[in-house]
Amino acid sequence: MPFLPTTPDELTTQPDFILITGDAYVDHPSFGASIIGRLLESRGYTVAIIPQPDWKTTNDFTKFGQPKLAFLVTGGNIDTMVNHYTVALHKRKSDAYSPGGQLGKRPNRATIVYSNKIREAYKDIPIIIGGLEASLRRLAHYDYWDNAVRRSILLDSAADILVYGMGENQIIEIAEALESGLAVGDLSFIPGTVFKTKDISSLDDPIILPSYKAIKDPIHQAKKEYARSFMLQYHNTDYLTAKTLVENYANTYVVQNKPARPLTTQELDRVYSLSFVRDYHPMYKAEGGVPAIEEVKFSITANRGCFGSCNFCALSFHQGRVVQARSHKSIIAEATLITHDPDFKGYIHDVGGPTANFRHPSCNRWEKENPTPCNRRCLTPKPCPNLKADHEDYLKLLKSLREIPKIKKVFIRSGIRYDYVLHDPKGDAFIKELCTHHISGRLKVAPEHVSEKVLTYMGKPGIEAYEKFAQKYAAINKQLGKDQYLVPYLISSHPGCNLDDAINLAEYLQKSGHQPEQVQDFYPTPGTLATCMYYTGLDPQTMKRVFVAKSQREKTTQRALMQYRLPVNYDIVKNALLRAGRKDLIGHDPRALIRPSAKPRTQTSMKKQPKGKKLKRKP
Repeated sequence: MPFLPTTPDELTTQPDFILITGDAYVDHPSFGASIIGRLLESRGYTVAIIPQPDWKTTNDFTKFGQPKLAFLVTGGNIDTMVNHYTVALHKRKSDAYSPGGQLGKRPNRATIVYSNKIREAYKDIPIIIGGLEASLRRLAHYDYWDNAVRRSILLDSAADILVYGMGENQIIEIAEALESGLAVGDLSFIPGTVFKTKDISSLDDPIILPSYKAIKDPIHQAKKEYARSFMLQYHNTDYLTAKTLVENYANTYVVQNKPARPLTTQELDRVYSLSFVRDYHPMYKAEGGVPAIEEVKFSITANRGCFGSCNFCALSFHQGRVVQARSHKSIIAEATLITHDPDFKGYIHDVGGPTANFRHPSCNRWEKENPTPCNRRCLTPKPCPNLKADHEDYLKLLKSLREIPKIKKVFIRSGIRYDYVLHDPKGDAFIKELCTHHISGRLKVAPEHVSEKVLTYMGKPGIEAYEKFAQKYAAINKQLGKDQYLVPYLISSHPGCNLDDAINLAEYLQKSGHQPEQVQDFYPTPGTLATCMYYTGLDPQTMKRVFVAKSQREKTTQRALMQYRLPVNYDIVKNALLRAGRKDLIGHDPRALIRPSAKPRTQTSMKKQPKGKKLKRKP
């Protein structure tokens, strides 16, 4: 199967759609632009793709001429600001979604820049934006990089329609409507989309959010209004119970329609059976290919959606809480196809999704025609009594995959929810299968912290759940005679985490003997409840004040405490312990984190590490 056309020479007719993406062109189902392109192609539409166009002129945007129906624009698989900058706002050193990992192949805020460039060339052509960057910025949002509240990306991009969520249902309905002759301005009825209008009188029982003016000013009351707006959005993400949301921008309204219906198993199977080449376009070969393909080329997406509802994660805001799973037949067919790749060495790198061990919705309420709204969490602070925790289907799937000829090992590298495993009456069977067949020495899980208070702000279970899982994991590995380890992911500087909490975590690490190789600072990205906390200083669920570590000193201190053994962190840790009145943790006692005095640091540890150029933010 050939790639989608990337040059006019590959077409004999004017394309129905021209798809602009901030990523290099990789024709693989892990890339959203490829899914949308192939899906439209399967419905008989001609799609041309322009990956990473030169945004300094309109030349690349006009090389195919004007499409018959619309331009489709996405910033790529990752928000371009996250792709470009670390949490410390330093420029990253590479871009895995660009040829050879090169930087500079896409602009900041690519969705906005590309759409404006199209509008410069074609005044009236329909522009549809989508992908993660558009989805999470669909309404007014706090922008960490500007340190300000930005308005809906639909307005800044001058696009006509924004598609939020995964987009398959929406893009087909939009395509059919445009093909039938409807004007893009009339497409105000499609679930999973956002549009702008001057008149909202025809809307059916919408929720009116606080206006952009009410939430954007950096004053206390505005931040309360921002938090209130966020929770209204947060409670309207379930497709069966959500209402239409309206945001006022003085002379126009931005309207978010109800979420799109999740794909059925059959629909999801059809998406992943489309004719993907499963590789990067050959035009990148001379530059060394596209690094991002390496992680996913021999991986399989088995599900979508997540009811884990971690406060620092935007999955429920983007994909929704309803878990959608592919059939065994579909997954086995993809795995068999992978075995025929000449580069395949016998190892499936992953079979999972947002949470690998979620294979069905959390409870039966999604099967009802008119379920009542449910704002409770499925797993925290304690598992919901209605939760269905069952790994039987996943275990059967993994066993079937292991039996495919040419497959030596099937790994699970997506996150697993260990608290969900513990709630399964047969959970030990899953842990045993995991340890026996599906890890290679280390299993990564995400307790994130140890403080009960911080874990509550994170939307994570108490540390006792992690400890119980760790004990079972160790015992089962001992039974199997395997020397395998548990690697916990941890986050520093999450809203709610103060110096005392950071020290408690360091004490826990010292007691457990774990030495984190990498530490992740909390990154305030659009669409998460924790980002709302970071910006407003309020927990939007209770409207109570919450501590937020914002200064570089606070962030550096929390990170250093998690790696207190490193000589380069000695002075930072000592000063932190003294400030907190914890001299008991300085000394020769086995409980101590550091000695009274440090050995002279090596030249390497004293040497300043090179940093990328820091982003200049709005005050």
